[in-house]
Amino acid sequence: MSQSGRAIPERILPAFSRLPRAVYSRAESAPAGSWVRPHAHDWVQLSYAVSGVLEVRTAGGNFVAPPHCAVWIPPGVVHEVTATAQAEMRGLYIARECTDGAPRHCRVLGVTPLVRELICAACALPADYDAAGAAGRLVGVLLDQLAGLPEMALSLPLPRDARLATICQALQAQPEQRRTLEDWAAGAGVSARTLARLFRAETGLSFRDWRLRLRLLLALPALERGRSVTAVALDAGYESVSAFIAAFRREFGATPRALFSPRG
Repeated sequence: MSQSGRAIPERILPAFSRLPRAVYSRAESAPAGSWVRPHAHDWVQLSYAVSGVLEVRTAGGNFVAPPHCAVWIPPGVVHEVTATAQAEMRGLYIARECTDGAPRHCRVLGVTPLVRELICAACALPADYDAAGAAGRLVGVLLDQLAGLPEMALSLPLPRDARLATICQALQAQPEQRRTLEDWAAGAGVSARTLARLFRAETGLSFRDWRLRLRLLLALPALERGRSVTAVALDAGYESVSAFIAAFRREFGATPRALFSPRG
């Protein structure tokens, strides 16, 4: 899921050492392939695409957000953000004190229609909005709603074990390859049983499920661009569209059409 040959200029982050308000928002158009170099904040970042697909990469995993989803990035986590498809981005920077009790790990959240509208409204506020007035009350409602958003299975955990990391990097570069766990184990000089146990311990997924999720996540940008489900299914290595749709629904809780359909 890495980017290569980047010809598109990197996006530049706002230059400030502290937030002007407890919640700072920004709107941005991001061309496909545009990126932000690895960095970390002293505050929470919520990256949301009104349209397009965002990918956030960290040492611990990759997090992919199609429309109706957003990536929650805790303070201090080094991350890189890429728009894998043309995206209209909306971002929130949230002070630590506003997120007490929130999980301290990166995650993809499902964005409700109400939260979508609140994010868009917050992004229309000036940086120095009146925190004691109507704007501040709107931001308060937004924070309350964010706390209740569900976590989505749109992340790809990455292992720390060097042998597993080598395998995962090879699969990310060539996801269509069909080498079995036994094939990879022989190349790594360990038993397939040991490799399977390591995969489960370090990623929380079996080797089969990890590879399945990789292929489905890689399909998201093509689906967002309007490529047919049939073509995407074949590219992902599926022999039938129905099998691809069934796997997609099991993994993400929705069909490809439902995931990318507009929400009222």
